[in-house]
Amino acid sequence: MVIRRRVRAIVVPAVLWTVSALVCGYFVQQAESGNRGLTAKRALKIEAYGLTRELNAAKAERATWEHRVSLLRSEQIDRDLLEERARVVLGRVHANDVVIIDP
Repeated sequence: MVIRRRVRAIVVPAVLWTVSALVCGYFVQQAESGNRGLTAKRALKIEAYGLTRELNAAKAERATWEHRVSLLRSEQIDRDLLEERARVVLGRVHANDVVIIDP
């Protein structure tokens, strides 16, 4: 009986400590490489950075187009833009223009 109590006094805490260590190890592993862990967070940050750059490029392009459209809508139409659009629509070129035909 005495031996059984001593074995229980050693084995039970050892098993509890082992189970606790395994549970903690599982949660640490999930925090590092799980679906919502640190690795996934890094990947999402990289993706967000790329999307932010793409958004900034789209905003800059939109600002450029809005400026060009505002030049066409104003009371005093920009002559260069008007000439450029007329050439595109009519398919004409100026005598001093260099035309490159792409096959």
